[in-house]
Amino acid sequence: MQDASNPPSSAGGPSSGEGGDAPGADLHGIAFAQAPVGILVVDGAGLIREANPALCDLLGYAAGTLDGRALSVLGAVAQRSCIRRWLRADGTGLDLRIRPSPARGDFRVLIAEAVDADEVVRAEENRAALTAAGLGEWRYDFADGQVALSRRAAHILGFAPGAAVSWATMQAALEGGETGRIRAQVRASLRETKPFALECRLRRDSDGVAIDAEVRGQAILGPEGGRRPIAVVGVIEDVTTRVEARNALRDGEQRLRIATSLAALGIFEWHMLDDQAVWENERMFAIFGRRPSDGALGKREFLDAVLHPEDRPAFRAAITRALREDSVLEATGRIRRLSDGAWRILDFAGRFERDAPHRLPRRLIGVVADVTERRLAEERQTLLIRELHHRVKNTLATVQAIVGSTARTASSIESFYEAFVGRIMSLAHTHSVLTEDTWQTASLRSLLANELKPYAEGSLDGSADGDARIQLVGPPVDMSSEVAVPIGMAIHELTTNAAKYGALSTRDGRVSIAWALEPGGPAGTLRFSWVESGGPPVSPPTRQGFGSRLLQRVLTAQVRAEVTMTYPPEGFALTMLAPLPARNDALNPLA
Repeated sequence: MQDASNPPSSAGGPSSGEGGDAPGADLHGIAFAQAPVGILVVDGAGLIREANPALCDLLGYAAGTLDGRALSVLGAVAQRSCIRRWLRADGTGLDLRIRPSPARGDFRVLIAEAVDADEVVRAEENRAALTAAGLGEWRYDFADGQVALSRRAAHILGFAPGAAVSWATMQAALEGGETGRIRAQVRASLRETKPFALECRLRRDSDGVAIDAEVRGQAILGPEGGRRPIAVVGVIEDVTTRVEARNALRDGEQRLRIATSLAALGIFEWHMLDDQAVWENERMFAIFGRRPSDGALGKREFLDAVLHPEDRPAFRAAITRALREDSVLEATGRIRRLSDGAWRILDFAGRFERDAPHRLPRRLIGVVADVTERRLAEERQTLLIRELHHRVKNTLATVQAIVGSTARTASSIESFYEAFVGRIMSLAHTHSVLTEDTWQTASLRSLLANELKPYAEGSLDGSADGDARIQLVGPPVDMSSEVAVPIGMAIHELTTNAAKYGALSTRDGRVSIAWALEPGGPAGTLRFSWVESGGPPVSPPTRQGFGSRLLQRVLTAQVRAEVTMTYPPEGFALTMLAPLPARNDALNPLA
């Protein structure tokens, strides 16, 4: 018989005792050698006393070559059954389930079996990782309709640990409308034997608080290749915080899109490494006159083909400055709109985004505004202010001249007051007509009608051969302020003189005014004639009053008109040829 102190044979190794009369030892040796699983005997010093052929074959060693070697060449062994990765002879790892037997003296027997990948990830060690990741495991069995929950899953759903929950209870926790959607999605996945993932909103059983959960699952099919699932297993995660953050981000993006839409701002991203742009809203395409099918513009195409050549150096300098100083990009440039070829003025603002401080930025995020109308309005406002200053200066000079000349020609305070007030009122009326007109022009017919209507004794006849006392004949003529003010003053003086000394001083007197536009000058030449008849006999004046000086000097100096006055006995006559200045389109608010 074998010595009791010889453990290899007693531990299951082949017998080497004398006499060969130990059939139990032979049976142990046969079982050790022919076992389908790996077996090895380890002593207290951590040396392998014996490894069976199955283990040697599993690890790629020749039979007997592991005997006497340290167990550490294979890997560590825990004190309980677990999965460990041992090294094969070629240095690669192999996952094995190790089951140690209780120690027998200084020896221990280890059973080693290969495991598949699914079994590896279901190891006890991975359950702690699932819990740390906030994932709880669950299983639903079709046989009894019960849902088994891990501790973490039960905590997420507000159930007691270890409790089995019916599917009806789970449905009751779901918010309205969720049950049908989830059932349809899960059934579709089960029919196709594919995993499913879904989000749902439910109320926690313990306190009724609504939470958002992400559920993932996979069907377990019946034995022997059956297609009918017997259970569904998966994990559940509380994603309430993530869903709230996502909803807040979506709401913020929606508010931003509404704000930028109302502000008519285009939103863009420019990725620097590949010079690719992403236009985030339709306004970007409208500003550049492009269709979505035309695509967005990268930096090179924008600078070389779209931006006005004169604006390119300043735009590049603005980009360089924003990169160097890590500041907001602010730039202005003119672009040619693709849809109609019109030049538009754009304002750009953006910020470069960096992965980390002191690293090159990855992209530029910014907005674009079409400020063409605003810039033109600002330029028009500046021009109007200059025009206002010029007009006020001229008006004050005119008033000063009226005061001086009226005072020199007046014979009394009463006559001075009457003449001065009349001339100021005429000047005010001319300015009123100019102000009321959108384009700051005055109609020649309006100026004439305002002065002559009190003497017309009826309507102002537009025909030269009519019977009216005042005859106005001529096409519509709109005059700018620079000629309307002096011509309006001239009309006032002509009317005043006619009412005091000429045709309008008697009931039978007539005044015929005719005008026409002739070629010549920036905007044509105004031919204007004033002819009186039926009044007192006329003779040339012996001295020149204010009215005569205004007609001769003001019209000649300010309007550059050619003025001819004649004094035949039958009535005073005046002819004026005045070149009209071209209109300044910048003063037209409708342009």
